Amino acid sequence: MSIPLRSSAFRLPDFRNQGIWLRVLLAANAFFLAMVVAGNPVSANLLGEITELAAWVEPALLLTLTLLFIISPVLQWLPARLAAVLVVMLTVGVVVGVGDLLAQVFGNRSGWRVPIAAGVCAAMILAWFDLRARAQTPALAEARLQALTARIRPHFLFNSLNAVLGMIRIDPQRAEVALEELAELFRALMQDNRELVPLSDEIVLARKYLDIERLRLGERLQVTWAVDDCPVDALAPPLLLQPLLENAIHHGIEPAVAPGEIGVRLTTTRDGVAIEIDNPWLGENQHSAGNGMALANLRERLMLFYDLEARLDTRIENGRYHVRVSLPKQHKRRHG
Repeated sequence: MSIPLRSSAFRLPDFRNQGIWLRVLLAANAFFLAMVVAGNPVSANLLGEITELAAWVEPALLLTLTLLFIISPVLQWLPARLAAVLVVMLTVGVVVGVGDLLAQVFGNRSGWRVPIAAGVCAAMILAWFDLRARAQTPALAEARLQALTARIRPHFLFNSLNAVLGMIRIDPQRAEVALEELAELFRALMQDNRELVPLSDEIVLARKYLDIERLRLGERLQVTWAVDDCPVDALAPPLLLQPLLENAIHHGIEPAVAPGEIGVRLTTTRDGVAIEIDNPWLGENQHSAGNGMALANLRERLMLFYDLEARLDTRIENGRYHVRVSLPKQHKRRHG
């Protein structure tokens, strides 16, 4: 799910996103609870009325969300305003259908008050999601994504340039290649990194970064790759792998005297793609102190791109520090 920027078009939420489901459930229940309380502020049977309405609204709400989950790819290809109208109509239709079913079972019809309220509620929630997306647009999401995107530590540039200078006389051809790789890496950093990019491009860029780091670390830096199971059309936030690898080098390779190995695995999962990077764990030291801040920045980037759909987990096991990033499958989206 990319973050749309600088657009006045209406934005339809992604109904396959867990964060969207959670917000819809909370907002809809709060709306109907307020409706009952406002309509019966002094009723002695307030709890009974809330229970009766919940027996109608909750099944209808879950059924509506399930149907929206199923047809979400179709909605994303439609003009967003037309899709929003269809969402409201679907909501009202489901509420009417569930109400008729309950009437046949219990013999108590409640008229059109609840279906109309459901339509109003759906329209208000869609409008709120649109306003929320606009609020995140240039003022928040753009600025924070640009600030959080792969902030290479300043020492990396100076160390890399010093390593290249040391190689100019020894191996000028390798020094030239290293400068080209360094330019490619910083070109990627200078780009507008607000849209998802092919994960294959991220792998190529990460390999260039590791080649540069080998100039100064030499045989101390060893990397094993396992990417054969990575889907060729997978998408990911830009500059996701590079800061993870930089983190692994800074905390697992630089403080050590002996050579260390970093493992990189990209695999297909049922829900999307898993990225796993592990490095030697040297215990708590000065280098490991900044580990939490770097990973917190990555978590914030994932939240901006995916809401609750992506995860970043860490663990220490058998003397190694493991980072696992789980990314969801992507769906192209249309706005308007």
